Amino acid sequence: MIFAFTLVKSFVMDEKERMIQEQLLDRDIYAGTVIRAMREVDRSLFVPDDLKDRAWDDNPLPIGRGQTISQPYIVAYMAQEMDLKPDDVVLEVGSGCGYNAAVLSKMVSHVYSVEIVEWLAKLARKNLMKAGIINVNVRYGNGYEGWFDHGPYDKIMLTAAAPVIPRPLKEQLKLGGMMLAPVGSGLQKLMRIEKKAEDEFVEHDLIPVRFVPMTGEDQG
Repeated sequence: MIFAFTLVKSFVMDEKERMIQEQLLDRDIYAGTVIRAMREVDRSLFVPDDLKDRAWDDNPLPIGRGQTISQPYIVAYMAQEMDLKPDDVVLEVGSGCGYNAAVLSKMVSHVYSVEIVEWLAKLARKNLMKAGIINVNVRYGNGYEGWFDHGPYDKIMLTAAAPVIPRPLKEQLKLGGMMLAPVGSGLQKLMRIEKKAEDEFVEHDLIPVRFVPMTGEDQG
C-alpha cells in the first residue's frame, strides 16, 4: 500500500513538473512567484475523480454541468499580468471550482471570490478546504455587483467575459489598482485596466481569449 501511494505521488510530481516546464517556463511565464504558486497548488484536487489522470493537461477540463477548470497556462498568464504583491487584497469574479483563487492565494494576503452559480460556489469552498487554503472567501452572488463589503481592492480579476467592464467593479478598485478582465460578447480580448483617478482608467489590450460569458444582472 505504501509502495503504491509512493508511485502515485511520484507520478503526480512528474506530471506537475512537466506542466511547469513545458506549459509555463517554455512559453512566457517567468515570474518566480507565479511559478511557485502553480507548483504549490495541486490541480488534481480541483478536477473530478475520473479526470485526475489528466489534471496537468494543457487545456481546460470539464468539471460538470457544462463548466470547466481553466487551462494552467491561462491561470499563470493572468496571475503574472496582475503583478500581485504579498499584501494585496484581491476580488475574483467567477470562482468556478476554486483553482484560480487557490493559485492567487499563494501570492496575496486575501482573495474574495464571487460565484453566481450556487453549486459552483459550494464546490469551490469544498475544494479550497480540501487543499488547505484558508485565505480565500467564496460568496454565492451576482458578480456584476462585486463584493462591496471588503473593498476597495488592490486587484480585481474576472474569469468570465463581460460585454463591458461593470461600473460597480470599477468603483470597488483602489486608486492605483489594476483589473484584469476578458471583454467582449463574441470575439474576446483580455484587458488590463489601471485606475488612475476616480473616473480615469487606462486600458491595455493583451491577448485574444475565450471565456464563458458573465451571467447575472448588469448593475450599470
